[in-house]
Amino acid sequence: MKAFHYLQLKWKLTATALSFSLIPLFLLGFVLHGQFSESYEDKLRSNLRLTVLNKADAIDMFLEERVVQLQNIANTNFFSEISNQEKLNSLFDAIYSTSNSFIDLGVFDQQGNHVAYCGPYDLKNINYQDQRWFNQAMLKGVFISDVFMGYRNFPHFVIAVKRREQGRTWILRATIDSDVFNSLVSNVRTGQLGDAYLINSNLLLQTSSRRGGDVLSKAILPEFSPGGNVEIIKWNDHGTRMVAGIMQLNMVDWSLVVLENPEEELSPVIRDQSLVFVLLFVCALMISIGTYFVITSIVRKLMTADKEKSLMDATVMQSSKMASLGKMAAGVAHEVNNPLSIIRESAGWIRDMISDGGFEGVKDLPNLEEALGDIERHVERARSVTHRMLGFARSMEPAQDDVDLNQLVRETVSFLDNEILYRTIWVSYDLSPDLPSISTDFNQVQQVVLNLMENAIDAVGNDGSIKLSTRSNGDFVELEIADSGPGIPPELLSKVFDPFFTTKSAGEGTGLGLSIIYTILKRVGGSVKARNLPEGGAQFIVRLPLVNRNTYIQEEVCPE
Repeated sequence: MKAFHYLQLKWKLTATALSFSLIPLFLLGFVLHGQFSESYEDKLRSNLRLTVLNKADAIDMFLEERVVQLQNIANTNFFSEISNQEKLNSLFDAIYSTSNSFIDLGVFDQQGNHVAYCGPYDLKNINYQDQRWFNQAMLKGVFISDVFMGYRNFPHFVIAVKRREQGRTWILRATIDSDVFNSLVSNVRTGQLGDAYLINSNLLLQTSSRRGGDVLSKAILPEFSPGGNVEIIKWNDHGTRMVAGIMQLNMVDWSLVVLENPEEELSPVIRDQSLVFVLLFVCALMISIGTYFVITSIVRKLMTADKEKSLMDATVMQSSKMASLGKMAAGVAHEVNNPLSIIRESAGWIRDMISDGGFEGVKDLPNLEEALGDIERHVERARSVTHRMLGFARSMEPAQDDVDLNQLVRETVSFLDNEILYRTIWVSYDLSPDLPSISTDFNQVQQVVLNLMENAIDAVGNDGSIKLSTRSNGDFVELEIADSGPGIPPELLSKVFDPFFTTKSAGEGTGLGLSIIYTILKRVGGSVKARNLPEGGAQFIVRLPLVNRNTYIQEEVCPE
């Protein structure tokens, strides 16, 4: 499997794991957020409804108390008494001492004449017969006016009560202090954007508004149905979300409006939500990082397992090929040995005939003897080759032998004599004469030496040199194979024993040679390390135990 496929697998596994972990997490967070926000908004609407209801009751109670005060004054005084200025002043002082909500008091006869007045304005002797409040008071008995400008040219509203006395009708009127009434309404405002005000049936402001303007300005509200119950409406006021609670008063045809901005009211929730989102993000980040590292570790282990499997398959294939080659070599050696034996026996028979004088008088007898020597020499050379082939074939089977490493090295190098001569490579030996024998698998070690020599020959090319050295080191013997080639790039030293790693051009190598060497040595309890020599070239150091303990020894990479 190529690296791209592993990368693709890693991202697929990561995406799948994150999907099954993050999607439920975010879905749960979204659902909880929605439910909590909805519950909190329901709570806000409920609180707003309760606030409007309580404040409307308070305003009705305030107005009712003022009406009752005026009715008590009117019912306990005759017109002749109350129209007296001193009497009216004493009455005003008495009610003002208990309640500062009144600005003035005035007495009007049934023709609308202002017969007595106590207050800061000069309103006495003005006729109010044509004023709406006067006519409504005469008609209904009690009247609370809308806010109007009047003769004072200042926004105010009045409460008027009618009294019938011995065939005479007169009216007692009081003006309510706007500041006191405004404070009564505005104290329910919340936040920087909240508002509270009163409007009449024409949507004119009866108290000042933080957002709507001054008294008698037109209030901007969506359509609503005034009634005895609190109505909750939502709308967007110039880009600002607002919620309004509206309720009509009982004492007068006014409606109380209380505005709240949900964002302001929900600010504690928003802060909590921000904290939740941060925690959610941190959890998601931790899950993502953990998933990435776990998946990366799994894919890395999978890559290692695949490499080991590929190496094992390649090793098995190589072993099968070597076994087949050994059998073929044995067959060839046997076939060649038979004619060689006949040739050798024939040469011996001829030499015996010469010794017995059977060729006396032969003119070219010296040349014949020389030819027999050449025949015997070449037969012996061919016989040594076939013996090596037979030895190679026999060594294909795993065995535990007493191995002379020096002899194994020389014998293995002899397989490559032709290639060494063809490339004019100088091979030198520095073999320790007192090197102890080792108990190991002859064939496996021979394959290690053969692979290392082939790599060295490929590295030096033509006219190079290779040096083989052996020495004893405690419970181990060491074989060093150094070449005069270009060496191994430092950044690749740690990868030379990886399966399928090669620096050769495409088609020139499988990348399994050094990997197989490492596997074989690990199997026999040895190790191998590679390094670059200071004078140039690469050196491979093979360590073999005197006794094969089948221990695992990690390969090492030495710096230059």
